[in-house]
Amino acid sequence: MAVSWRGVFPAATTQFAPDLSVDIDATQRGYDALIRDGVDGLIVLGTCGENNSLEADEKRAVLKAAVEVNAGRVPVITGVSELDTRRAVAYARDAERAGADGLMVLPAMVYVPKTEELIAHFRMVAEATSLPILLYNNPPAYRVSIGREVLEALADLPNVVAIKESAPDSRRFTDLINAFGDRYDVFAGLDDVALEGLMLGAKGWVSGLTSAFPQESVRLVAAAARGDWTTARAIYRWFMPLLHLDAEHDLVQTIKLAEQIMGRGSERVRMPRMVLSGARRAEIIAMVEKAAATRPSLAAAAE
Repeated sequence: MAVSWRGVFPAATTQFAPDLSVDIDATQRGYDALIRDGVDGLIVLGTCGENNSLEADEKRAVLKAAVEVNAGRVPVITGVSELDTRRAVAYARDAERAGADGLMVLPAMVYVPKTEELIAHFRMVAEATSLPILLYNNPPAYRVSIGREVLEALADLPNVVAIKESAPDSRRFTDLINAFGDRYDVFAGLDDVALEGLMLGAKGWVSGLTSAFPQESVRLVAAAARGDWTTARAIYRWFMPLLHLDAEHDLVQTIKLAEQIMGRGSERVRMPRMVLSGARRAEIIAMVEKAAATRPSLAAAAE
């Protein structure tokens, strides 16, 4: 499937059974529910998909399951998040064979690369596949920024087509578009800077909290696309307390707990992550329950 880099692409979660084995059936149910709720694509095996907590064969099984349940309805994009370039290249090739529609490529994990190393990593992955690539820029998480020099060096690669911008500084959207025009499709990648990104020219949103509240996420992006900023702002203001969670270190646990509360999955995670407890758990439950009770979609439906 050709990827239209537009709209809402949730960073979907991977579901685990009580023994913490991968629950393929539950994971597929989650993917299917998101598609039915109107998302424009799926990001599987990203941070929220706990990519780096899965064994190599588990990643490939999850991707195969995503392609199977999707059945060609929306683009399936898989995260490429590996410790070294060799593994990233191997996974990219396997992902293409498995039927993925695109790749979201991260810097190699743990090691903080120099600029030339970052360029070489991305180039080797891109040259190993014909799939379109979304680069993932998240300086707070990965301690390296995909800056102008990197994007200039990769501009000759036809399949490097987009960038997920998760820097918390909204000025990055304008700087990227000023520097590269339409060479790269830009996605908002940090939930609590999403509307700012859309207003400044981002074509879409890779979202974490969409997994718990997909309908509102779809409505927000649709409102922004048609220039209905009154509706977009209203949804965004309602959503913001939860969207802030995407910028926290425990984002996976909070998003999965939100999914559980909304009847969309389980909070189970693999160590070193642990399910939330104590005051933090109570805080998140209260936030999600308040959001559910005041959700704009339900209010609109009742009118």
